[in-house]
Amino acid sequence: MKRQVILTADGSKTIFLPEWNEHYHSKHGAIQEALHVFIKHGLHYTLACHSELDSESKKRISILEIGFGTGLNAFLTALEASKLNLEIDYTGVEAYPVKQEEIKSLNYAESQEEKILFQKLHEAEWAKPAEISSQFTLEKQELFFHQIEAENTFDLIYFDAFGARVQPELWTETIFEIMFKALKSKGILVTYAAKGSVRRAMQAVGFSVKKLPGPPGKREMLRALKGA
Repeated sequence: MKRQVILTADGSKTIFLPEWNEHYHSKHGAIQEALHVFIKHGLHYTLACHSELDSESKKRISILEIGFGTGLNAFLTALEASKLNLEIDYTGVEAYPVKQEEIKSLNYAESQEEKILFQKLHEAEWAKPAEISSQFTLEKQELFFHQIEAENTFDLIYFDAFGARVQPELWTETIFEIMFKALKSKGILVTYAAKGSVRRAMQAVGFSVKKLPGPPGKREMLRALKGA
């Protein structure tokens, strides 16, 4: 399938699939969307929920990303780990890894230090844990989402699959049951999606789901909690 690297409204780039008329990130701003959905309402919210735990528990979080794609969410999360003095174990699942020539065209990193970090994310071997920094460990898994077998493993899931319009099979009760099992008790799942069918599929497998204001260009998004 043909893929094009394009510029989004906030000046950051993403990949566009003309055949599906689908973007890897919001055309209204790739970085803006990632910061709003996954960092603010995912990572920061999870940290706030852990405030009642002891300090040692609070320092380490395990994250599963559904749709590793360009590595933008992992990159921004690694930067946050450094800012917040937080240790993160990050697993990124991707069935169709992005090509290196496409990665080189992206413009998420600004400083030389950030460029090295972003490069390390993409140079890391698949199916093998890699220490990207002293605070961020990454394991990339080349899998279809229905092949995930983790149980009670993750504090947080970034659900960043292609939209239900083009891949409805990724937004079903079957997939969300796998996500529910993969999360620890009180684990959180965040996604840019807000369709009623998606919310109902989440609720059907046991999630408590809340609508939140969406990123620029989108009215709403969803956050789901296991065990409430």
